[in-house]
Amino acid sequence: MTDNSPSQAPARRRLVAVIGDANVPAGSQKDLLAEDVGRLLVDAGFRVLTGGLGGVMEAACRGARSSSRYQSGDTVAVLPGHDPADANPFVDVVIPSGLDHVRNSIVAHADAVIAIGGGAGTMSEICLAWIYKRLIVALRVEGWSGKVADQRVDERVRYPNQPDDRVFGATSAAAAASLVSNLVGRYFRRDGRVVRRPHPPTA
Repeated sequence: MTDNSPSQAPARRRLVAVIGDANVPAGSQKDLLAEDVGRLLVDAGFRVLTGGLGGVMEAACRGARSSSRYQSGDTVAVLPGHDPADANPFVDVVIPSGLDHVRNSIVAHADAVIAIGGGAGTMSEICLAWIYKRLIVALRVEGWSGKVADQRVDERVRYPNQPDDRVFGATSAAAAASLVSNLVGRYFRRDGRVVRRPHPPTA
């Protein structure tokens, strides 16, 4: 008889969101950075979450697929629209949200977020991840990631015992992946304003 108790379940693999420009030229700095980030994250045992479309999102998923440790399910996408066919070809798990930009809030619930460039949509994800007390790493490249790297989004104290809490800047994909591996365990808090309703007692 198989023991299906929770103590026998494998540990959950952490999701790292890779966010940034939806359009980047093939072979450009951001395209190559995102590809390297995706591969290095899967190398380190993480799964990759994106918004599922093109640009940085597609490059990160492509990189994840190229990892020697890749396995089916390592690339997850939360699409803004309703049609799963909109996902880039490197996505394993497609979640069509139909939420448009509101889906950024779901992406920001990943265990950690790595930003590569990006405009207003990326900045909204960074702000939401900050509110949700997530680890945020920003590549020092053109776009919002470069503007907020090494800074705090606001002055709220998210972790009283971490005076260095900030958006951690990184210059390379290897540095970004290393920051996530080394720091994600420190970012364990979850926003508690939405409380699960207790189940009524059973007869």
